[in-house]
Amino acid sequence: MPKRKNTFSSWPRRLAQRAVHAGWAWAQRTGSVTAEHPGRFRFGAMGTGTRLAFPLGTVFGEPWIRIGAHCIVGEQVTLTAGLMPGLDLGPEPILRIGDGVVLGRGSHVIADTTVIIGSDCYFGPYVYVTSTNHSYDDPHEPIGKQWPRMEPVEIGPGCWIGTGAVILPGARVGRNVVVAAGAVVRGEVPDHCVVAGAPARVVRRWTPDEGWQPPLRTPPPVPIPDGTTPDQLRALSELDEESVARLAELDEEGAARLARSDANGTARLAEVERGA
Repeated sequence: MPKRKNTFSSWPRRLAQRAVHAGWAWAQRTGSVTAEHPGRFRFGAMGTGTRLAFPLGTVFGEPWIRIGAHCIVGEQVTLTAGLMPGLDLGPEPILRIGDGVVLGRGSHVIADTTVIIGSDCYFGPYVYVTSTNHSYDDPHEPIGKQWPRMEPVEIGPGCWIGTGAVILPGARVGRNVVVAAGAVVRGEVPDHCVVAGAPARVVRRWTPDEGWQPPLRTPPPVPIPDGTTPDQLRALSELDEESVARLAELDEEGAARLARSDANGTARLAEVERGA
């Protein structure tokens, strides 16, 4: 069979593609919302270093929304205060977001009454937080026409909220809580625990006396020591598994001294192991 002729040759296509990508990157930079460049939005407060990525989701009631410093709000994130735009919600903020919060792409935070998100919380994509739920008391009236129930929501600092989780009205999530992906949270959640399921329940919890129960299945990650240089990390990455195992057998303190002695410390470690 004869090949179809490509009427749109490769070089015009590449040029057009570059132009589209460059234009979209410009739109993302220009359309993002910061305290210095809020555009049409007038938030009750927005801290330094905070950025709402473009394109935004639905945003209204922003005079009653306060966002802390160094927050990252992903694309298509909805932030609303009040049942609808144009309402006077009084002197106090309705939606309060602490410092260092990350809201993943496509998430929704619906604050028809008070919603508080503590500092350093990280949300995966498509998380749904709401202070309002539909009521269905009257079996003869369409559910969408019945007056909803509203209860405040509070998420403590340092939490991780997994992809697709739902935080329902009245939920009070403690400090440093992991909410598993897809969990549906209602009611009280204690500090330092992991919750999963629908409805969510505690599947692991930390206490000062017993530590994590049930015990963690994997050892905690080992942080990179202070003072480690990029050259040292690159040298380590070049070692094979046998050399890494030999390094692990060395006296930890002596190895650390050698590695930090100068910029080539780790390379010297690698040379020692290669010659062993």
